[in-house]
Amino acid sequence: MPTLTHHTLANGLTVLLRESHSAPVISWWLAYRVGSRNEPTGRTGISHWVEHMMFKGSEQFPAGLLDRAIDRAGGQWNAFTSMDATKYFETLPADKIDIAMRAEADRMVNAAFDADETESERTVIISERQGAENQPTFWLQEGVRGSAFRVHGYHHEIIGDETDLRSMTRDELYGHYRRHYRPANAAVIAVGAFDTDDMLADIEDLYGSIPDADAPDLFVRKEPAQQGERRVAVERPGKTAFLEVCHHIPGAAHEDWMKLKLLDAILSGSSGASDNKTSRLYQALVKTEIAAGVGAWLTPTIDPYLYSILVTLREGRTAAEAEAILLREIERLQTDGISEAELRKARKQTRAAFAYSTESVTEQAFWLAQSFILGDVHWFDNYSARLMAVTADDVLEVARRYLTPTKRVVGLLNPTDPEQEAAPA
Repeated sequence: MPTLTHHTLANGLTVLLRESHSAPVISWWLAYRVGSRNEPTGRTGISHWVEHMMFKGSEQFPAGLLDRAIDRAGGQWNAFTSMDATKYFETLPADKIDIAMRAEADRMVNAAFDADETESERTVIISERQGAENQPTFWLQEGVRGSAFRVHGYHHEIIGDETDLRSMTRDELYGHYRRHYRPANAAVIAVGAFDTDDMLADIEDLYGSIPDADAPDLFVRKEPAQQGERRVAVERPGKTAFLEVCHHIPGAAHEDWMKLKLLDAILSGSSGASDNKTSRLYQALVKTEIAAGVGAWLTPTIDPYLYSILVTLREGRTAAEAEAILLREIERLQTDGISEAELRKARKQTRAAFAYSTESVTEQAFWLAQSFILGDVHWFDNYSARLMAVTADDVLEVARRYLTPTKRVVGLLNPTDPEQEAAPA
């Protein structure tokens, strides 16, 4: 892995550079430490909405100009908001990367937030939320998160609550932008075919003159410890029933997170296997025809979040029987542990999957941006080493520590008559 250059400008902007001449392209990212985690009630979804407004242009780069310029150059650009961050990127031929560098420097301070564009985008985002609501698992996962987090900002969906999307003002959006889009709350990341010294000089020229300001005090409310198992049931028109079983776990910077990654690989196969048919939960739930499918996810977050397992039930099967089998498999792991053969296979599959997900310069830059957000710029670089250091005893230890009833949230989605009309909001 080429050397990572880590630098901080006088105005507080973090710079992460990885020079790599494997292809004549550069991926350029700008990551801000603000996401749905930092939104109070009444402003849920504001970070995602601000992200949309960044594509509405500025005086220097009117709307549509960058689309055309990046398309002509044969590049790509996009952005996304997560629970913890907002990230923007452009991947371009190396000799065209100046477009991206100038554009991101400009919209850090000069985004227009035109009133008419703001109202137009309100309609787009509400439609986006309503489209997501057509998926029954959206309602299940929203219910589970709302039950799991009653204080912390992880309790609401990234897109926000519709009532907030209807009531927020242009001035609130602009205020959120001005508070959080500043050098001390951001990092620029570049991976690709450049000279590191020249790139640093160009970054200093373009970004060094942006006025410095202290990093904002981010809105974050600590979630109190859960005092017992929580359960939530959702009813939606449809034919398929779902079961979601979650457990509270630490954030990605915690030493136990990678141990949980291996635990997930063994239980669900979701952490790396292209085919999870040998995983414990597949064997116990899908092969026995209780479930049509089973998957899990372990999101790398700043604050403690959830390890979630989702079971898609077969027609005629009940959530109760699936839950009993799932919890039995957890208890078996907690009692008997795992074999060295299981551990070796899980390590190999998970490391290979991570390697496949970081082959391109765009993916490598994404993970460096994520490392910055997590507070450890070497998180990505140390991933494989930390993974390979996990032992069978480590997996047993975290299974016993975190997969317990007091840390558990269980969600059920019970389908109603598929012909039944959804109740009006």
